[in-house]
Amino acid sequence: MNRRHFISTTGAAVAGSLIATSSQAAMAEIGITQDPLAYPPEALEPHIDAITMGIHHGKHHATYVTKLGEALAAGKIKPGNVITMISDLASLPAEQQTAVRNHGGGHVNHTLFWKWMTPAGSGPTGPEGKLGEAIQSTFTSIDDFKKLFAEAGTKRFGSGWAWLIVKADGKLAVTSTPNQDNPLMKGIVADTDLGTPILGLDVWEHAYYLKYQNKRPDYIAAWWNVVNWAEVAKGYETTSSK
Repeated sequence: MNRRHFISTTGAAVAGSLIATSSQAAMAEIGITQDPLAYPPEALEPHIDAITMGIHHGKHHATYVTKLGEALAAGKIKPGNVITMISDLASLPAEQQTAVRNHGGGHVNHTLFWKWMTPAGSGPTGPEGKLGEAIQSTFTSIDDFKKLFAEAGTKRFGSGWAWLIVKADGKLAVTSTPNQDNPLMKGIVADTDLGTPILGLDVWEHAYYLKYQNKRPDYIAAWWNVVNWAEVAKGYETTSSK
C-alpha cells in the first residue's frame, strides 16, 4: 500500500485545508475549512432524511471543525494535514492529543463519509472492476461482504464506525472503531485493525436516530442505496497502487 500517496492526494481533499486565516477569535492563529456537501441535504432521501443531513453536516461536523481549530491554536500547532496529525498523535503536544484525536478524527471521518455517499441511482449500484473483484476474492461474494460490514456496524457498542480498509499488505478487511477513531490512528487502534479506509459508515445515533430511532440495522440496510461506489473504487485503486 502506498500510504504516502494516499496522504498526499486524498489527505488534502479529505482534511479540508488547514489554513491560518479565520475571522473567529478562537481561531486567530489557525483556521480550518469544512467543505460543503456535494449534493443538497434532501438528495439522499428517502434513505437518509434532509433534517438529519442538515444537523449532521451543519452542526455535528461543524463542531468538530471548530473544536479542532481551537485545539491546534491552543497548542500552537502549525497548520498541516489533519490525516498526518491523527496518524501520528504522539508527535503532538500531550495536552492536545485527546482533542485532536476526537475532533480531528471527527473532521476526517465525516469529510470522507460525505464523499462516500451519493443520491440513489446516480452511479454504480455495487462495487465493480478491480474493487468488485477484490471484494469477491476476499469475502467470497458481495453479499457476504455486506453482511460482514453490517455486522461490524451493528455490533459496535455505542458510538463509532464500520470500515472497509486496505491493509499494509494490500488486502481488504472489515473492521470497526469506537467514537471518532479510525484505522489510520497508529498507537490508538490495534495493529491488526490499521489500514487505509476506503469506505466507512457512521453508526453514531446522530447519523440515523431521527428516522430510524433505535433500529440501526434498518439504517445500515438503507444506507447501501446511497453508497458512492465510484468514489470507493477510486480510493481502492489509489491506495492499492504502488
